[in-house]
Amino acid sequence: MARRLRSPFVSVMWVLSTVNCIMMGVPAGAMLGYAILKLSNTVPMANIGFRILPFPKRPPQKLIDELRKIVTAHLSDSMNRLHAVAAEIRPYHKRGKLVGPALTVKVPPGDNLMVHKAIDIARPGDVIIVDAGGVTAQAIIGEIMSNHAASRGVAGMVIDGAIRDVGAISASTFPVYARGVTHRGPYKNGPGEINVPIAIGGLVINPGDIIVGDEDGLVALPQDIAAEVIKLAKEQAIKEAEVLKAIKKGKLDRGWVDQRLRQKGCDF
Repeated sequence: MARRLRSPFVSVMWVLSTVNCIMMGVPAGAMLGYAILKLSNTVPMANIGFRILPFPKRPPQKLIDELRKIVTAHLSDSMNRLHAVAAEIRPYHKRGKLVGPALTVKVPPGDNLMVHKAIDIARPGDVIIVDAGGVTAQAIIGEIMSNHAASRGVAGMVIDGAIRDVGAISASTFPVYARGVTHRGPYKNGPGEINVPIAIGGLVINPGDIIVGDEDGLVALPQDIAAEVIKLAKEQAIKEAEVLKAIKKGKLDRGWVDQRLRQKGCDF
């Protein structure tokens, strides 16, 4: 429960106001009402580092459906390759595309208490994405937690840390991405936070950002740029399709290579 904190200034002012009321002969009932009003206006103090915040607005399903058709390479190219998660965080599942809004979780290395809570509160289609500090000493999830998440309709899980039970996860189509693998299990002590900005593989991810993953890795799209990135990625797909057609016909123009070398000052 959030605590309420009164600053010293507010406390002093409340005492002075009370003394003033007594001197003026204000009835006790009125003074009590005044005190309650002052206390109700104190500032709430959050438990920083151990809290669950509300989930922001989820993206329209249309965006999710469109992104499911687009490979991460085209999305990454359309964002100047700056919104990509580090290559060290890779897929461990058998196959399957990952698309959905980020339900972010921040935990101490090796502790998964708040990940359990994230599974409990996730909505179907959410991607549970966990900042575990990139530490791989203990696994954050394994077969049991990934199966439980899948049964609740979670779209997939991303762990900047370790996982275990890779034999089972690698045979599954439930998307699981992680930095590493270990047999050592996690602790369940907390603290942790849900729905806060996190850092995953060198990329800052905010709650509600759209996560897209495939065999090549992961990208994240803020919702306000998703429509524009989809448009650019479709254009990129058309360009690459034309290149592949030219290759098959033996008519690919490679003149740009020598032109670029000259621009860079290469002698040949």
